[in-house]
Amino acid sequence: MKRTLILVYGVVSYAVFFATFCYAIGFVTNLVVPKSMDAVPTDPAGKALLINLGLLGLFAVQHSVMARPAFKRWWTRIVPVPAERSTYTLLSSLALILLFWQWRPMGPVIWDVQQPAIRYVVLTLGFGGWLLVLVSTFLINHFDLFGLRQVWLHFRGRPYTSLRFATPGPYRLVRHPLYVGWFIAFWATPTMTAAHLVFALATAAYILIAIQLEERDLVTYHGSDYVEYRKRVPMLVPGLGRGSNAVPTAGQSQPLA
Repeated sequence: MKRTLILVYGVVSYAVFFATFCYAIGFVTNLVVPKSMDAVPTDPAGKALLINLGLLGLFAVQHSVMARPAFKRWWTRIVPVPAERSTYTLLSSLALILLFWQWRPMGPVIWDVQQPAIRYVVLTLGFGGWLLVLVSTFLINHFDLFGLRQVWLHFRGRPYTSLRFATPGPYRLVRHPLYVGWFIAFWATPTMTAAHLVFALATAAYILIAIQLEERDLVTYHGSDYVEYRKRVPMLVPGLGRGSNAVPTAGQSQPLA
């Protein structure tokens, strides 16, 4: 019964994540969803800015702190080990849902591409970023990343085995294709409002900080394999010299959603 409950919990957590990810696309692109990033402003600019920064900060703290090995060692004294990743996925999704719900639109418009052909090109580029995020997760085992593999193995009574270090596809070009996808998705917009700019700048700063923390963990976990990988492969921009020692990800990036 306990194994079944943990499996159901993992599946529900994943379903919440996937729905949140789909909503995030509409939220950022201002398409389909009932409330998007650039809805009609209703609050004074200063108040809106403080609320939005608070929401972004809450997500950043939750997303980074819960991903650290020291926190996981403490957290799994409370949460069953097979459900740890699912719990992380669920809480990250809830933090994003709170952001979507309480987000305050802000003007003015920074830029607005009016020429239809160019506008469609920018929109297509942005959706390409979302696709790169999703594809990158599957290349490094999507179901392990979001906790489904852990709860399934537990349900089958099989021990969890860590993933082997690998650099498939775009991970041979940059150490962080998943984060490259986020950058493209957030910045490739035909209409950039003040609210969107705050969101893009804050998430960019968070990503660059999170990369540092992740790579320290990856060096500890993978040792010389990751050290050599970091020397060979650039962080975010393909072909930009060789890899730096500044600390960023391989096939183990943590998603933002």
